[in-house]
Amino acid sequence: MYIFHTRIDNLSKKEILDKINSFLYQTSIFNRVSTLNPEILLQTRVDKDFQNVINTASLNIADGIGVGFAFLRYGQKLKARYSGVDLMWDILEIADKSNYKVCLIASKKGLSTWEQTRDAILEKFPNLKIVGKNINYDKGEISNQVQNEINKSDIVFVNFGAPLQEIFLDRLSKAGSRAKLGIGVGGAFDYISGVVPRAPLWMRQIGLEWLFRLFQQPHRAKRIFNAVVVFPIKIIFDKKKSSKTIKH
Repeated sequence: MYIFHTRIDNLSKKEILDKINSFLYQTSIFNRVSTLNPEILLQTRVDKDFQNVINTASLNIADGIGVGFAFLRYGQKLKARYSGVDLMWDILEIADKSNYKVCLIASKKGLSTWEQTRDAILEKFPNLKIVGKNINYDKGEISNQVQNEINKSDIVFVNFGAPLQEIFLDRLSKAGSRAKLGIGVGGAFDYISGVVPRAPLWMRQIGLEWLFRLFQQPHRAKRIFNAVVVFPIKIIFDKKKSSKTIKH
């Protein structure tokens, strides 16, 4: 389906992980994966360059209760919501079982370093091979040093948040990265490292994780307002003909 002309692949979690596995079996292609929440969809609505970056990704996954609401608005049912942190843990499990090497690219402006995130991951997957870098990125060129670190890996996770992480991965793809899979995971590093507590499972299951975030991080109030108020209003008044089904 397309929401605001931005593609979302309506797949179950099993179908998503099957695709991830197929990407990792392909040794010559760098596949970009995006997790799309209401805030990102609002960004793509007004930024067509960013929208193009998303629409040319190998896989776009729905993240957030609001996306499920949008699917219902257009007469469809979303098969699965998959948060960046849950997806990251599941891919790390695949990497651990199949001996894939992981690279963590963390923003120096973020709350968690790649080393903190690595240490937390190794508590669960002690044999996983993990490298990484802490960098500043502002849509410019990617240094050879960073590219070389990524090229030693099969999977790269980036925590810059949208749109920087998606732009970074797009540039990486165009530079001919030798990694197999690249994923923008937003605040997942912070949840994994424990720097930011995650909402209880029951709140996540009923779509109230945003409320927990608001209490934990009140500085996110504007972003949360956009996701839970502005996005549904835009969806309600959007013309159905602007969205269409993707056939798989």
